[in-house]
Amino acid sequence: DDPQEVIVFNSKGGESQHFLTKKNVKPKFLGGEEPELRPGDDRRRVMAEWMASPRNPFFARNIANIVWAQFFGKGIIDPVDDVRVSNPATNPELLDKLASQLTAYRYDFKKLVRDICTSRTYQLSAVPNATNAGDEANFAKAGVRRIRAEVLLDALGSVTGSAEKLRGLPQGGRAVEIADGRTSTYFLTTFGRATRETPCSCEVKMEPNLSQALHLLNGDAVNAKVLNGGLVKKLLKEGKQPSDIIEELYLRALGRPPTDAETTKLQTFFTDGKKPDVVLNDLFWALLNAKEFVFNH
Repeated sequence: DDPQEVIVFNSKGGESQHFLTKKNVKPKFLGGEEPELRPGDDRRRVMAEWMASPRNPFFARNIANIVWAQFFGKGIIDPVDDVRVSNPATNPELLDKLASQLTAYRYDFKKLVRDICTSRTYQLSAVPNATNAGDEANFAKAGVRRIRAEVLLDALGSVTGSAEKLRGLPQGGRAVEIADGRTSTYFLTTFGRATRETPCSCEVKMEPNLSQALHLLNGDAVNAKVLNGGLVKKLLKEGKQPSDIIEELYLRALGRPPTDAETTKLQTFFTDGKKPDVVLNDLFWALLNAKEFVFNH
């Protein structure tokens, strides 16, 4: 098809008539406030200024709730786009405080993210205790949740050194940078990337399923990246000992060194004349399939 040129302009007008009286209806913000509009005023600017102002109690609360859900796996109002009287916030005081902070920060998301990530709530353990084992509503413990599709694919590429060439992006482009919802891969589809056909957050599928497990275990998503990245081969060529490479793989995949028990157990796999590169590549594959890598916790 031939590309069509679309011209968009601001008429600085756009009156709407009441369907019964046929008289022009004055513009009104959600909640009842009527803006003062002079002839020629850009109504979009007036709308934007009100939306991000303290006079609007809705916008900052919803944005703060979405940011909170990004880090906790669920919102203070959950689902985040199901905002209604019959679905109240589990902690309205907390949500109000986050909203007021975001407004005071003039919508500087980095400052709000810093507040959330340095909070005691965010730093709670995912291991339940006697007081919070059954509490799923009050953020009394950290939630274990699978990493989003785009982030998981980028993490696999970064850890193994074998990033995919994604359609529409230059070599080295990351899955989180894909703007077109129609651009996808088998991996992203399997792990629930949103098609972006609607604004509903429900498009992102975060629930783990059997297809995802089989794809990681039997597909080429992990095994091919381990081999193509050649990390183990490179480290052996540099003269590093298997014990040093094991620690490197743990730090890359899990962000921690192996425990003494893990190290002792892994040493037994280097007996009977097994090739170190085979054992280490198998270990790398196992770490990338571990729940500790695939899930936030």
